[in-house]
Amino acid sequence: MTEIRPKTPPTYEQLRAMVGQELGVSEWTTVDQKRIDQFAECTGDHQWIHVDPERARRQSPFRTTIAHGYLTLSIIGALALDMGIVPENTQAAFNYGFDKVRFLAPVKVGARIRLRSTLLSMEDRGPGQYLMKAANTVEIEGEEKPALTAETLVMLYERRKRAGA
Repeated sequence: MTEIRPKTPPTYEQLRAMVGQELGVSEWTTVDQKRIDQFAECTGDHQWIHVDPERARRQSPFRTTIAHGYLTLSIIGALALDMGIVPENTQAAFNYGFDKVRFLAPVKVGARIRLRSTLLSMEDRGPGQYLMKAANTVEIEGEEKPALTAETLVMLYERRKRAGA
């Protein structure tokens, strides 16, 4: 599999032509205990398997803390932005939802993850509005099984051209 990292964002025309192709692979990012603890604080999910390293060492089948599944899912947006796949001339990009989310393997504290994304469709939703659907796999460095797979839906709004411009 070839890693594609656009140096400049694609145009909307280029993106439409990429349906069925891999959009790219992100850089690796580390999921450390600080990030897990911050996510727990934000969401109120303080389950010991995520936030209590000593208890996890004693009682968890993984012998360490693990990231929340929703933390791993939420990282997809940032990794996709870092890959530079949002088309140039985009005024706004909004999460529209997820399809087919599957949590396949735990992300242990200290693990490095990355995103691999393939464009499934670009649907016109009105003048300058597009619904982009991508298949995403969050890979764990050194692991055979990915952390998760999910199809993301993103509503893109193309910047309007000014009258007379």
